[in-house]
Amino acid sequence: MADKVPGRAWVVTFAGTAINLCLGILYAWSVWAKELINEKMVGQPMTGLNEGWTYLNNAQASVPFSLCVIIFALLMIPGGRIQDKFGPKVGATTGGLFLAAGCILSGLMKSYTGLIIGFGILGGIGMGIGYAAPTPAALKWFGPHKRGLVAGLVVGGYGGAALYVSPLAAYLIKSGGLSYSFYFLGILFAAVTIIAGQLLSWPPPGYVPPAPPVKAGPTPSITTVDWVAGDMVKTWQFYALVFLFIGTTQSGLLIIANAAKILAEAAKGNPFFAANAWILASYGGLVNALGRVGTGLYSDKIGRANAYTLNCLVSAVCLFALPAIIASKILFFLFLAVGIAYWQYGGGLALMPSFTADFFGPKNLGFNYGLVFLGWGLGFFMARLGGTIKDVTGSLNWAFYLSGLVLIIAVVVCRLTKRPMAVGETQ
Repeated sequence: MADKVPGRAWVVTFAGTAINLCLGILYAWSVWAKELINEKMVGQPMTGLNEGWTYLNNAQASVPFSLCVIIFALLMIPGGRIQDKFGPKVGATTGGLFLAAGCILSGLMKSYTGLIIGFGILGGIGMGIGYAAPTPAALKWFGPHKRGLVAGLVVGGYGGAALYVSPLAAYLIKSGGLSYSFYFLGILFAAVTIIAGQLLSWPPPGYVPPAPPVKAGPTPSITTVDWVAGDMVKTWQFYALVFLFIGTTQSGLLIIANAAKILAEAAKGNPFFAANAWILASYGGLVNALGRVGTGLYSDKIGRANAYTLNCLVSAVCLFALPAIIASKILFFLFLAVGIAYWQYGGGLALMPSFTADFFGPKNLGFNYGLVFLGWGLGFFMARLGGTIKDVTGSLNWAFYLSGLVLIIAVVVCRLTKRPMAVGETQ
């Protein structure tokens, strides 16, 4: 057995990060929405650099984003099957080309319909197929003691994409217009995903990942069996993992969907932050990315369940405290509470593929994780429910309380969930 992971393993890991830095365009949608929305001029043509486009209302501008999210979650399943059957190069390259085509088509059509087809449908297909490839491929190279860190590094690219896509898209829109921004990014993403996609690979046949240093005491409960999806979905633990994903996602997305508005409300007495509410969203994007790597790293040390428990309980406390923090207008505590929520959300996206590999093995991880990933898509309910609660009550307070309660229930489920045992397997 090798003493250390071959250099090729790290090439695959960081190529996966590069691919996710393209696919994470989803988190920068608000930059385009800001340019497209004008409630007083809905349906009227734009002028200047954006000639040919027409203004949208808030509801219209949310449709391409929402559609992209739904299709992304659903396409993770066939995307995982493509990865498991044809390898990560095919999945990553195909996904990147769909996303690039969607961006370019959005720019060419210059319409609401174009955004739905391009960003919503083709973009969602590209993200689902592309995102399903890098993480399972990278995890095959590493033993269970490194899975959290590696998953965090790969998916950290998706979370970190907002840090550069948002300012780059804003610059491109300002200098060349909406269509120009879509053309530029489409060509850039095609180039990066094709090049980085060729660097993805599985380990050679017979490869055994290096084992951790031998330590006294109990070893972590990791399966030695590679489960197929048909057997996995017959276990209650599969449904527990889906619920854990819903729990970690719903609270993070409630904050992500409302971050700029939360800061605007809390910063009414502070002209700088009131005028620059985007700062909280950008800060959140950074913490989201760091939370993926950080949580993955310490989950390798303290265990997945302990990392999940720590993240969710601290985040629940912050959610329960948010109404009081917003009312107090103390921005330090606001940034702290929102930062923890973003960290927890990002951490969940590193923990769940690692949980899935620990419970059901790395061989069929693409398809198996695609099924577990449905929990991410279902977690979007809280952002929508939060909007309804605000319409009815005038504030998000009860949404924060409800979200915190869901996190606590998820922690209880996590503590009760142990890996399934295959026939003939010993603990």
